[in-house]
Amino acid sequence: MSVNVKVIKNKLLSENWFVLRNYTYELTSQKGETLRHKREVYDRGDGATLLLYNRNKNSVILTRQFRIATWVNGNEGGMLIETCAGLLDDDAPEDCIRKEAMEETGYAIGRVEKLYEAYMSPGGVTELLHFFAAEYDESLHQSAGGGVEDEDIDVLEIPFPQALAMVKEGRIRDGKTIMLLQYAQLAGWLNAAE
Repeated sequence: MSVNVKVIKNKLLSENWFVLRNYTYELTSQKGETLRHKREVYDRGDGATLLLYNRNKNSVILTRQFRIATWVNGNEGGMLIETCAGLLDDDAPEDCIRKEAMEETGYAIGRVEKLYEAYMSPGGVTELLHFFAAEYDESLHQSAGGGVEDEDIDVLEIPFPQALAMVKEGRIRDGKTIMLLQYAQLAGWLNAAE
């Protein structure tokens, strides 16, 4: 289904880290009415995320790092437990996630499975996130991980039932991570029972 959109104004507000624009536009509703909206849109580029899982150990590899936006919004301490992820920059999604896995977790992953794509915050952020999964084992562990340059990332190997419990308890609150853990549970890759 296509929509009729007419951009009235496209004003650049910031290009400090990424690009923030203010749009004024007219949208023709399904009833044929013209609606005028004014919205800010943050363009940070597209990204990729990966769930590393081990069937034999019934575990997953997650990361923990400081996220300023969560701290500003009440996450005391600002630390967030997440699946490995990164912006595509100029890479293809699969190339990006292989690089991020090595940098963040220290695992040089083999075969990856593309699961789906999703807009994570479509009300104001352009990012389309590519979701992947891959199995890991100790033979793929090439370095300590922890990120590059200005990153300070903890690598966590967590039993799958504990990761699911952490979601329920509110200790894992990252949307992409919750989606991937639930996908693994629904796919039957890992055992959710303790």
